[in-house]
Amino acid sequence: MTDRDTEIAEASPSETDTIADLWVALARGQREHESHLLPEPNRTRVRERLARYAATGQLLVARSAAGDRESRIVGFVTFVTRNDQYEVDCRRGLVENLYVVPDRRGEGVGSGLLSRAEQRLHEAGVDSISLEAMADNEAARRFYRRHGYEPHRVEFEKSTDTER
Repeated sequence: MTDRDTEIAEASPSETDTIADLWVALARGQREHESHLLPEPNRTRVRERLARYAATGQLLVARSAAGDRESRIVGFVTFVTRNDQYEVDCRRGLVENLYVVPDRRGEGVGSGLLSRAEQRLHEAGVDSISLEAMADNEAARRFYRRHGYEPHRVEFEKSTDTER
């Protein structure tokens, strides 16, 4: 629980269309931070992936049921144990996506989702958890730092466009 009207639980496969809509909103927001990910063209692929995650317990949602309103999904998190192609000295988990609808940010929903994903990954035997944030998404970077995440690797990018 994050507060008295929000529950964090496994998503059901029937909720994947709704969560795919939220993923598209997440991807749209990331475009503001120079993400190359195209929201709409990936909707079908993401929906299929979300259905697999729901079936395997790797997709959690935050449901809000305030007052007389019907329950609605106000956030989600996806996470996996990593299968490295190289031998490594620890078993790693990955938080792939974390999203909270804008009108519920700052209420602990994201913290609750992240905490529950971390708990699940710990129970699965991981030794460390990684995640990504866009370099100029300062709000996301602050959020993850508050939860104990520190930079581990840095990705560099350069355009091949030679016109300046």
